[in-house]
Amino acid sequence: MTDVLERFMRYVRVDSASDPDNASVTPSTARQHDMARLLADELAELGCEGVSADGHAYVTGALPASPGAEGLPALVLCAHIDSSPDAPAEGVSPHVVRYEGGALVAGVVDGEPVQTTPEQVPDLALFEGQDIVCSDGSTLLSADDKAGVAEIMALLARLAANPELPRPRIVAAFVPDEEIGHGAALLDVESLGACGGYTVDGGALGEFNYECFSASEATVTVRGVMVHPGSAKDVMVNAITVASEFQQMIPAAERPEHTEGREGFYHPTDISGTASEVTLTYILRDFDAADFARREQTMRDVAAFLNGRYGEGTVSVEIREQYRNMAERFGPGDRRLVDFALEANRESGVEPVVVAARGGTDGAQLTFRGLPCPNLATGGYNAHSVREFVPVSSLEKTVEVLERLVAKFAAPADGAGA
Repeated sequence: MTDVLERFMRYVRVDSASDPDNASVTPSTARQHDMARLLADELAELGCEGVSADGHAYVTGALPASPGAEGLPALVLCAHIDSSPDAPAEGVSPHVVRYEGGALVAGVVDGEPVQTTPEQVPDLALFEGQDIVCSDGSTLLSADDKAGVAEIMALLARLAANPELPRPRIVAAFVPDEEIGHGAALLDVESLGACGGYTVDGGALGEFNYECFSASEATVTVRGVMVHPGSAKDVMVNAITVASEFQQMIPAAERPEHTEGREGFYHPTDISGTASEVTLTYILRDFDAADFARREQTMRDVAAFLNGRYGEGTVSVEIREQYRNMAERFGPGDRRLVDFALEANRESGVEPVVVAARGGTDGAQLTFRGLPCPNLATGGYNAHSVREFVPVSSLEKTVEVLERLVAKFAAPADGAGA
C-alpha cells in the first residue's frame, strides 16, 4: 500500500461518528477523542511543533517551513474527524475492490448486493481497471472526511521526509462534529498564525469550492387546543392538522428532491408530537443572500397566516443561523487561494471544476471568522451512504495536488494577501 492508502484504511477503522442528539457537548461522542489522540501522536512523530489534542477533540500541529520560507505566513490544512450519523458508522471494515466495469459491489448484506451502478455515478467509467476502496456494505466508509485526514497526514509525512520540498509553515487542524454543524466553531483561529488555508473535505477529484450555501435551521412549534373529541366542534385545534397545513404551504417545487445547481430549498428533517403540540424542524439553504432572507421570511409569513386562522400563538418559528456562503467574505486579496488551487490541480494532470457546494464546510465558518478557507476535493463518492467509495488513484493524486499547492505559498505574495 502507498502511505495515503495505508493511513486511510487504518483511520476508517476508528469509530468516530458524531451524534446530533448530543450536540450540546463537544465532541458529541467520546469516541472522537480516540481519533484525536491517534492523530496527535502521529503529528508528534512527524516532528510537528505545538501538537495539541484538547478536551474538545480539536487537534493542531505545525510542520516547520522549508529553508528560506520561514518568514512567510503559515497555511492551514483542515479536515474533520467525525463520521456522519446518517448511515451505520460503527465497525467500518474497508476493503479494496478491483473494478472491472458494471456495478461496483461493496458487499452483500442480508443476501442482497450493496452496489453502485454507472447510471448512479457516471464517473465509475473513469476507474475501470483500477482499485477502489469500499466498506463491506453494512456501514458507510467514512471517506467523508477520513480521506481528507489521510491525504493531509500523507502530505505532512512526505514533507517531513523531504525537508527541502518547498512550503511555508503548514498547520494541520483536525476538528470534531462537522457533520452536526459544529466543526471549526471552537478552533482557536488566532493561535494558528495563518492568513488563509484550505479544507480537504469530500467531492470528486478536481472539484473546488469557494462558494457554498447559506444555512439556517428553523424550528416550528404548533400548539393545539385539546378537548374531548365528542365536544370538539368549533373548539378543538389539532396541532397535527395545523402542522400538516404548515408543510403544505411551503413551496413544493423548492424541496431538495426538486432542486439542483444554485437552486436553494426548504427541507423538513424532523417531526414529533401529538394532537396537543407538534414540533417540525426544517433546514433552509440558498446561495443568494436575498433569496436566503426570503426563505426565512416565508417561514414567518406562513406562521402568521395560520395564527390569523387559528389564533395568535398557535404557530411559532425560531430560526437559528448555521453558516453563511463563504463567497460573501472572499475579497481580491484572497484570490491567490483560488488561483493556486486551480493551478495545482492542472499541474497534477487534473482539470479542476469550480462547484458551488450544495452544503457547508468548515471553510465557511473559518472564512467568516477571518481565515479565508476554500475547499479541495478528496476524491470520494456517495458520502453518508453504505455505498460510499473512494478510488485509490484519487487518494494518491490528491496528495500530489496538495504537495504542488503548498509549494506555491513558499514564495512572497508580491503584496497580495493570502
